[in-house]
Amino acid sequence: MEITTKMIDNLAHLSRLEIASNKKESFRNDLARMVGFIEKLQELDTKGVAPLLFMSDVKNVWREDQLQGSIQRDVALKNAPLTDGNYFKVPTVIKK
Repeated sequence: MEITTKMIDNLAHLSRLEIASNKKESFRNDLARMVGFIEKLQELDTKGVAPLLFMSDVKNVWREDQLQGSIQRDVALKNAPLTDGNYFKVPTVIKK
């Protein structure tokens, strides 16, 4: 598959990227190498090979949940930089 400048422009448009004209050749070369690699992989005979779902045999190695007490409100708020007495106060992030 040949990667053209028109394809690079279309990919840039679809991904909402601006690619400088002096960088397009570099992108074209990189994409051509990637496509070539995929084409090479498609030559492999994978009949009888099960899909790999995990990189190792280890599954769900998380610890069991343990019921524990929680910290009291006044202790939690003690080191907070700003509170209203009952809650942490944080700067407004989304303005209406």
